[in-house]
Amino acid sequence: MTVPPDPSPLGPGYVHVYTGDGKGKTTAAVGLAVRAVGAGLKVFFGQLIKEGRYGEIGVLERLGGAVVCRQYGRGCWLGGEPQEEDRRLAREGLVDIRAALLSGEFQLVVVDEASVATWFGLLSVDDLLDLVDARPHGVELVFTGRKADPRLIERADVVTEMREVAHYYQRGVLARDGIER
Repeated sequence: MTVPPDPSPLGPGYVHVYTGDGKGKTTAAVGLAVRAVGAGLKVFFGQLIKEGRYGEIGVLERLGGAVVCRQYGRGCWLGGEPQEEDRRLAREGLVDIRAALLSGEFQLVVVDEASVATWFGLLSVDDLLDLVDARPHGVELVFTGRKADPRLIERADVVTEMREVAHYYQRGVLARDGIER
């Protein structure tokens, strides 16, 4: 018996995790988004924790209506105790991301800084696993962020760990527009 071809351009769709202490997790997700748009796919790019005019948002917005970018944060907060506003924004982001995932409009959904959001308790790992479980056929789902939980890694189809070998940040070089932000 012959199996009919999968009508989705992505087949079943897969789950990616880009994690680790090295640089390049968001950049890898942006690269995947650009490749997806080049193939005629539509992308939802949700950034948890972040707010502001980062280089990746600029390039994605230049791709027109093929990419929808949303930010759910107070400006790359990454230290101290999270405030209730951080939790509220992350929960709002989770609702929007889930709606985009289930909408049938997007073939690629990126949840940027997802692992950091769980590490700081803004969301739970179960929240992310619920997205994996809800993912419709033919939708690619990407999570980025340091400290990815082992349960998320176990559920992913593609896991890439960025490992820092050397970084000029250690010599006092701050984030630069167009390179780190």
